[in-house]
Amino acid sequence: MLQYENVRMIIHISTMILEATNIHKKYGTLEVLRGVSLQVKKGEIVSLVGPSGAGKSTLLHIIGTLDKPDAGIVKIEDKEVFKQNEKALSAFRNKSIGFIFQFHHLLPEFTAVENICIPAFIGGKGKSESEARAKELLALLNLSHRANHKPSELSGGEQQRVAVARALINNPALIMADEPSGNLDTNNARDLHKLFFELRDKLNQTFIIVTHNEELADMADRKVQMKDGMVV
Repeated sequence: MLQYENVRMIIHISTMILEATNIHKKYGTLEVLRGVSLQVKKGEIVSLVGPSGAGKSTLLHIIGTLDKPDAGIVKIEDKEVFKQNEKALSAFRNKSIGFIFQFHHLLPEFTAVENICIPAFIGGKGKSESEARAKELLALLNLSHRANHKPSELSGGEQQRVAVARALINNPALIMADEPSGNLDTNNARDLHKLFFELRDKLNQTFIIVTHNEELADMADRKVQMKDGMVV
């Protein structure tokens, strides 16, 4: 029986992709996070919900390594991320974490393919390899016909799909999405969230999504409610 329990424990640990433990964060005297803990399994889609000022985006930025906690531990794929120096942390972020924001942040002078390739180029991948992967992702997202179009030639929904492809190009362990549908109309917002589930099923991708949209939050595998800097 003990041997079986050990095997089950090993399986459980191996599927846990994120472990954030007792995260605290202050900005001046304002305590934004007050001991938040969050665990996410590989292939899980988790929504973070709560009122403005609850600490959702701050938590997302910390587990995405864009900001550092004042106290607490963040492990991604069992690696304690903030024990790395800045250079190593930056390389880890580029390889292991993809970001999708409310505003797509596409570079206007570059085509869809070129925008998607940027994280791959930063990671040291070659032009032909990166462009081939970018085109695969565009095909997956039904945007092959837009490969050579610039952002100004794309609809809002198409721009956000290009941003999704950009987040995916390095095959990250986690995708962090901060109000990804906040700038889209109702139909495009619903389509984007359905796309996240398709990508999870096809690529075994993991998503953590901050959203104010309760309907879309309810589509997630698990909904985490935050209030006053804590999980409730």
